[in-house]
Amino acid sequence: MPSVRKLKLPREVTSLIRSLHPELKRKIRAGLDTILSDPLSGKELHRELAGYRSFRVGRLRLVYRATGELIEVVAIGRRETIYLETALLFRRERREK
Repeated sequence: MPSVRKLKLPREVTSLIRSLHPELKRKIRAGLDTILSDPLSGKELHRELAGYRSFRVGRLRLVYRATGELIEVVAIGRRETIYLETALLFRRERREK
């Protein structure tokens, strides 16, 4: 029997998805379904984002981490900026701790 995975989306990511065009929402949902069925389907990220993966949905990227049965999507954004924005977010969170 296949294991059941759980998807975790931060409030900011959920709000972003709600604001998108319906066709793009459908594509993101399909991408999330792919990640849930195969957490290793995205490419591995490096440096500050080591331990995370990136899944391509058109021009957008879903940045996520798979730990056991939990798939945590930490950011969604355009390829041109998402990696830098996510690294800056992680740095800011580390300073606040």
